[in-house]
Amino acid sequence: MKNICFYFKIHQPFRLKRYRFFDIGNDHYYYDDFANDEIINRLAEQSYIPMGNMVLDIIRQNGKDFKCAISITGTAIEQIQIHVPEFIGVLRKLADTGCVEFLSETYSHSLSSLQDPEEFMREVKLHDDLIFKLFGQKPTVFTNTELIYDDEIALLINSMGFKTAVTEGAKHILGWKSPNYLYTAASAPALKLLLTNDKLSEDISRRFGDPSWDEYPLTADKYMDWIAALPEEEQVVNLYFSMDTFGPFLPNSTGIFDFVRALPRFAKERGIVFAMPSEVSAKLKPVGDLAIPYPISGTDEARDVSAWKGNNLQREALDKLYSVAERVNLCDDRRLKQDWEYLQSSDHFYYMSTKKLDDGAAHSSFSPYDSPFSAFTNYMNVLADFIVRVQEQFPEEIENEELNSLLLTIRNQSAEIDELNKEVRTLRNNILNADDINNAAVDLPVTIPKTGTKSGKKASKTMKQ
Repeated sequence: MKNICFYFKIHQPFRLKRYRFFDIGNDHYYYDDFANDEIINRLAEQSYIPMGNMVLDIIRQNGKDFKCAISITGTAIEQIQIHVPEFIGVLRKLADTGCVEFLSETYSHSLSSLQDPEEFMREVKLHDDLIFKLFGQKPTVFTNTELIYDDEIALLINSMGFKTAVTEGAKHILGWKSPNYLYTAASAPALKLLLTNDKLSEDISRRFGDPSWDEYPLTADKYMDWIAALPEEEQVVNLYFSMDTFGPFLPNSTGIFDFVRALPRFAKERGIVFAMPSEVSAKLKPVGDLAIPYPISGTDEARDVSAWKGNNLQREALDKLYSVAERVNLCDDRRLKQDWEYLQSSDHFYYMSTKKLDDGAAHSSFSPYDSPFSAFTNYMNVLADFIVRVQEQFPEEIENEELNSLLLTIRNQSAEIDELNKEVRTLRNNILNADDINNAAVDLPVTIPKTGTKSGKKASKTMKQ
């Protein structure tokens, strides 16, 4: 029986305002509130809320015959809570159906997995705590920022307790292999891998509304015929989409909403089931392992990480940002930590890319800046001010060794405090138990017989005991 895993990605960064060199040291607020407000409201109106409600209707109409997974970042959640909190209500309803699984990822959709393993794990925990708080789910399946993955990242994912990860079914990695199987990570055999099917995903996201496509118009029954025609042993098809594909890029006028709504019916007719990734991971057996020595992603034809680390501007900005990671995590300044999360979003580095997209367009066509250099300059100005604020709390004169020593001291003190607290609790319990025994002894009537009698000896012996 074939399984379809439907994934919706929801992410929005906090976009930066125009920040000049002369603002450094004078203005500590970095964000374009107008742009962030306008974009999140527009996407919610055109995509998030209509799609969320439609998925909810599909589940109500089809029951367990339709299931999906949602990957939503912490920065997206924060903006939704501020501007369109009603969508959080829709997501809660979806979680309550038991047919929607929330995935784990980095809080700010960051590149920390490529730069700083400790920061990466901290971000994942922060994200998952928020998901549990809002939706009552503890994520068990991991998907990294833009599906970034390699053998080293697999070790980190596995060390955090995840048994399954979703990544890109990149052709240069798979070779003759199909993405429609369950695999394991070569570097961490306990970690199972679900791979996206690019061709079938892009038939919807890229080609659905293209009249020049030779398969246009695409209908739900035709699409399910394609999946049903796959070799019988290929048992899982992972379809990965950004949720804002539905609405802004594929308007309702294209018929996309009716198409998605019809998928469960035609799937059921062909014996195809929709499943959540954790279900597929539990019921299917891996067919082999995959070694991925260099990072892959779901972006660009090359499916690598050059969209974020492909030029000197990007690498310099990333190195500068993560050079203060330890200092930031030592401080208790809530505003500083919030800015740290927002500045890590991968979008800032994507805007600096000088690459061309598959269709010849530049990455900068998705950027609010005039050029990659403008994006770099603006970001570095913001970062310069941010680093000044970090250094005010932990001066640059403190070398990394001293910083590590300080961090170790703090951790040791924390551990010592925990041990002392345990001792206090133990002593308190002992005192309370002793008081209970004494009170019980006072309440018991004691009769002391005359000395020299057998009963007196017995009573004396009993009291000693």
